[in-house]
Amino acid sequence: RVRIVDRISIDQRPKHIENRQESGHWEGDLMIGRKQASCIGTLVERKSRYTLLVKLPNKRSKTVTSAFASKLKHLPDAFKKSLTYDNGIEMAKHKTFTKTTGMTVYFAHPYSSWERGTNENTNGLVRRSYPKKTDFNLIDQKHLDVLQERLNNRPRKVLGFHTPKEIFIYEKLKSGRYHDDMMELKMGNKSSKDLFSFLMPAI
Repeated sequence: RVRIVDRISIDQRPKHIENRQESGHWEGDLMIGRKQASCIGTLVERKSRYTLLVKLPNKRSKTVTSAFASKLKHLPDAFKKSLTYDNGIEMAKHKTFTKTTGMTVYFAHPYSSWERGTNENTNGLVRRSYPKKTDFNLIDQKHLDVLQERLNNRPRKVLGFHTPKEIFIYEKLKSGRYHDDMMELKMGNKSSKDLFSFLMPAI
């Protein structure tokens, strides 16, 4: 029985997405709470590792796709290119999500979590604050926002010890569509030249 109609396999995802040289490609997932009775959504941008945490009242497809679209819609078009997801039925309305955001949804192969490795790693970081027995019904969006900010300001070895927020904001500056006064570029002792060099492909 086909559960997700017109799903697009990750096999059809453009190869250039794999090298992380272009921003705007995301991975998504649900994190399930105690007794399978609650959940939250996680969205991670592949290049910067910038993370969005989404409060969800249930895991119905209409709820999930609508909440994800709402979370992403404020971003510039340069950051809304694709979403790679597992085969969870909550993404059954992926065509509606694509129509709303302009983002193509690619589905990973079953039981192939490594195809969404960035998201799986981020989920592991979230689990340090919210273990598997957590009842997400008791966690509101404000609590998720605090953790989201902490994760996005955490230096990552894979990012040359820059933070996801630094890389994400720099990418917004490069796109020429940076208008969010609520976000400031705080690079500490790192120079723009250092950050620029890190983002450039090796020659």
